[in-house]
Amino acid sequence: MGRTSDARERILGAARSLIETHGYAALGVAEICRAAGVPKGSFSYFFDSKESLALAVIDEHWAGQRRAWAAALSGQAPPLLRLRRLFEETEAGLRLAQQSCGTVSGCLFGNLTLEMSNQTEAVRTRLQEIFDAEIEMVTAVIAEALERHEAEVADPREAVTGS
Repeated sequence: MGRTSDARERILGAARSLIETHGYAALGVAEICRAAGVPKGSFSYFFDSKESLALAVIDEHWAGQRRAWAAALSGQAPPLLRLRRLFEETEAGLRLAQQSCGTVSGCLFGNLTLEMSNQTEAVRTRLQEIFDAEIEMVTAVIAEALERHEAEVADPREAVTGS
């Protein structure tokens, strides 16, 4: 039986943590590998480039966030209460992170957009897809509130995006 390795997950975890605290541009592959406790060759085995690692970090974070958002926005509670639950859970997560490291790192996607959107088309495109999905999730809840006459807006998408 072959040996299993958690090197990829350790690289992803270290990269996410470092990106959240230092940003993408400030990081080097050696620093990521050192933080992950893996040899530099492991990075090359799992990732073609630092950009491909950033995309993997984005996708992993989105998978978890999408599950959390779906859980918060679903259920039998009235739509606006579910939306409030999403905001409260987001705030609680940010506060918990602040307690562990002393700062609020904010939204990983927003921070990467500000830092990288004009540097790499692949990252910019992926982040836009995620923002569009987030908008659709919230828009669906607002549309439900409109159907139930629990909210008054002309266009649910406009209520989310402002445009």
